Amino acid sequence: MPLPPIDDTIAAIATAPGTGAIGVVRVSGPEALAIAAALFRPANAADVATTPGGRFLVGWVVEDDRPLDQGVLLVFRAPASATGQDVVELQVHGGPALLRALLQACLRRGARAAGPGEFTLRGFLAGKLDLAQAESVQALVSARSEAARRHAGIGLAGGLSQRIDNLQRDLTDVYAAVLALLDYPEEGVPEADVAAPLAQALTELDALLATARAGRAAQLGASMALVGRPNAGKSSLLNALLGYERALVSAVPGTTRDYLEVPLELGRASVIAIDTAGLRATSDEVEGEGVRLARTVARGADVVVAVIDGARELDDEDRALVRELSGDRTLWVATKADVAQAWDAHDLGVAALARVSATDGSGLQALRDALEAVVLGDAAATEVWLVSERQEAVLREAREAVARALTAPDDLRSLDLETALRALAAVTGRGDVAEDTLGEVFARFCVGK
Repeated sequence: MPLPPIDDTIAAIATAPGTGAIGVVRVSGPEALAIAAALFRPANAADVATTPGGRFLVGWVVEDDRPLDQGVLLVFRAPASATGQDVVELQVHGGPALLRALLQACLRRGARAAGPGEFTLRGFLAGKLDLAQAESVQALVSARSEAARRHAGIGLAGGLSQRIDNLQRDLTDVYAAVLALLDYPEEGVPEADVAAPLAQALTELDALLATARAGRAAQLGASMALVGRPNAGKSSLLNALLGYERALVSAVPGTTRDYLEVPLELGRASVIAIDTAGLRATSDEVEGEGVRLARTVARGADVVVAVIDGARELDDEDRALVRELSGDRTLWVATKADVAQAWDAHDLGVAALARVSATDGSGLQALRDALEAVVLGDAAATEVWLVSERQEAVLREAREAVARALTAPDDLRSLDLETALRALAAVTGRGDVAEDTLGEVFARFCVGK
């Protein structure tokens, strides 16, 4: 995907679609101040074109000397702006029609409608932020959970970039030592210890890659399948976790015949909770299709909550369920904890069991904590997370190259180290980054960012 031009003037509505108290139209480029001067009349008769950067003016937004709205003009002068160019922001009341009219007025005076991510792209190209920080901007905008917000903020502050820079420095030292040995064998260059720093780099890369799943889950919401036999309490449990009635609850077995998806916030993470049809043998064609879908959903889910009625004696079908669903991403839940329980984890043959009651709420917070632990995994205590699939892909490439370098002869080791260093540079964009890669990264941004 080719990059758009960067030396013209762009404009966009920078606030979210819909009605709001305030709306912002952002303009960046060589004609930004001239456009602002044509559209804004300061209340104190100040000259917009000569207003210093870092100032704001109160006045009227006009079109052909007809007032559109009262508003505020913010001025940022190159190079001390987010894009490195002259930037102005027109803040007005947040009516959609008003914002569209203001944007059109900017376009009629020479601006071009900005595409997705163009303002941030200009900031990256101007050296205001690196590529890892730019991706953190997008992650921050789209964050759906507290964990996503927090770790995107750490990335924007340079947390991931610093880790990558440290890796690059250490691997560059190893690379230089290997090249010295290859290029000047007659000079008696002592053989450097490369195994220890390479092993340390491998450990660091593994630690970063371990956060990829948590990063995806925090950004997109992990899928959580509620599965079990009919009347085990799946729908009641879902309603209790949500705090409101979303799923139909009935004493009639087989009520749920399709699956139901609903977002569920756990605290630091979010999941897409999926209530499924009860697993049982049935001659009903429609219910049978629901059972098939339930098994498909369970196989593809990031975490499975296997629900069994805690007040009813276990039978062979329950034990068959254990054989079908056991795994490291399955949480076993016994419902109806507010009444006498008929069995324990040992009886079921599982290592751990959560007891919950949808009636009095007991055990729900412990279940939330357990779900969060499964979703976030080992990354829960890690400050820096990967926030994009691109970052994960290039770091996997770097890891594979470092792993090869550990056992390769010196001539091949140098090539593996070159590959690893190029991959690390692609994370931050400090090396050569293809236009297609940049186009793909910034195309995911919203317009106006």
